[in-house]
Amino acid sequence: MDRGTLSSKFQLAKRKTVSDPCRLERPLARRFAQYLEGREPLVVSVIEIYEVYTVVRRDISEERALGAVAAMRRATVTPVDESLALEAADISLMHGLAMADSLVYATARRHGARLVTADTDLKDLPGAVLIR
Repeated sequence: MDRGTLSSKFQLAKRKTVSDPCRLERPLARRFAQYLEGREPLVVSVIEIYEVYTVVRRDISEERALGAVAAMRRATVTPVDESLALEAADISLMHGLAMADSLVYATARRHGARLVTADTDLKDLPGAVLIR
């Protein structure tokens, strides 16, 4: 795989702020739904598990946060290993990204995935699809 080009073999959903990922009637959630409910396999970084759980637990409840994590487990959940951490560090230095963003983007690259995100920090990266 050419690491500079992301294919559409997988999709990786990245949400910078999530208030309730279980309610698809909200406008932003509906825009994500076409990717989350599509036919292509979905890849989720373990970093996203942390982000979604933290925000949903803080803003709503632990019960809803656990439900959101359970829904995310239907995807292929990918861990962070040493080589991914080093690749993410290089991406962070090259693009000025925060640690979590660079880890999620490195995960997408590793899996040849499109990065579907609402995070404007990632909008100009190859293979990123910005949802507004």
